[in-house]
Amino acid sequence: MSLAPFDHQPRTRLIYGTGTLARVGELAREFGGTRVLVVSDPGIVKAGYSERAAGFMREVGLTVEIFGEVRENPSTEDVDACVKLARDFGADFIIGLGGGSSMDTAKGCNFILTNGGRMHDYWGTGKAAKPMLPLIAIPTTSGTGSECQSYALISDAETHVKMACGDPKAAAKVAILDPELTVSQPQRVTVCTGIDALSHALETAVTNKRNALSSLYSREGFRLCHSGFSRVLRDPTDLEARGMMLLGAAYAGTAIENSMLGAAHSCANPLTAKFHVVHGEAVGVMLPHIIRFNSQLPEIAAVYESYFEGDLADRVSELLWEAKMPRHTADYGVKEENLRDLAEMAAKQWTAQFNPRLPSVEDFVELYRVAL
Repeated sequence: MSLAPFDHQPRTRLIYGTGTLARVGELAREFGGTRVLVVSDPGIVKAGYSERAAGFMREVGLTVEIFGEVRENPSTEDVDACVKLARDFGADFIIGLGGGSSMDTAKGCNFILTNGGRMHDYWGTGKAAKPMLPLIAIPTTSGTGSECQSYALISDAETHVKMACGDPKAAAKVAILDPELTVSQPQRVTVCTGIDALSHALETAVTNKRNALSSLYSREGFRLCHSGFSRVLRDPTDLEARGMMLLGAAYAGTAIENSMLGAAHSCANPLTAKFHVVHGEAVGVMLPHIIRFNSQLPEIAAVYESYFEGDLADRVSELLWEAKMPRHTADYGVKEENLRDLAEMAAKQWTAQFNPRLPSVEDFVELYRVAL
């Protein structure tokens, strides 16, 4: 691989280790927080993690409010509801606690709370003119890597189009990676987020924006997630394996920040929009076929071979089987007559442009066909 130029400026301090959630109070105070909004989802609230985090912050004299209504694949409606509470409360600091949906909603709220307007105004990169509030990201799943990214992925509530809204100021000041918080995940969440993290490591490894730095994060992210995934499936209480998945997902998220994603994610989003397929499953069912598609380029095939001794596409299929995930889109109700619509949507996804082979609409039709 030729060494592409890059400009890397780490924006997020990483704190990893069992029990590190206890540091959230001192960290929020260190960055000047006095009135802290915790953005989370009903499952995390029910598990007690939101109140636990709030307790650590109250111990150091901070005032805390919890927004616990984040939904999966957050839309502009979720962000607007969060902004309303943040304004009423007078938040000067934000915590994103949960999966990627909670962290994305926290970032989305931060954009509008500090810069005004609506989410659509920030679709793209670098459109926040004013400073944003400090943010601490605390993932409770090992999937999106959103804690290490400056983008929020928010769906338009009416069109369901996913908007990637990014700005360096939106990146978390700190990401707390506490493996204990991931042990209580339901098995289905573990599976879907784990496959998503693996896909991030593999897609970032071969995009046309990859560079020497992003490749380091992609490779180590894959090694950790690949090593930990099967162990977590066998024993959900394996804290060491949980830690490997959590750290691997964060590294893969850092790789995304530096090299973007590819065609597997372009294929996944239409499946989610049209057939309500959970994101991790949508990426997983397409990933083996994208690997084979990209492997037609010798230099890309060489990268894949350096990651896994054997057929990488087959290995991903084995992991899907091990995780009891569908390996055919027909299992989600997709039919031949749907392929053209899906392909046209996939070709418009922003990640398609970063795939090492730029897929045409006809390529996407064939990719969806072989996945049937």
